[in-house]
Amino acid sequence: MDIASLTGIDSSYIKNAAIENQNLKTEDTSFSSVLQSAKDMLNETSSLQNQAEEAEMQFMLGYATNTHDLQNIQEKADIALNYTIAVRDRMLEAYKEIMNMQI
Repeated sequence: MDIASLTGIDSSYIKNAAIENQNLKTEDTSFSSVLQSAKDMLNETSSLQNQAEEAEMQFMLGYATNTHDLQNIQEKADIALNYTIAVRDRMLEAYKEIMNMQI
């Protein structure tokens, strides 16, 4: 499962995402910019998933012994994945609603 690069999910990340969302509303609301934003989110989520898998392998092989760091990395990846799935579900709902519109 390859989803690409989120470096961290914390309050500053959420604040930056909110600011970017506000900038998106005021600057560029084209469909292509929304899709590009979704693609970037997928890349970030994929990176976090890959980091979590790598941290698990390092722990299993005995190279890493800090379970706290492992849990933090896994939690970041899980939150990013859940958020990405929620966004995907909303996009699919919107698509289905558009397809059901009568012209």
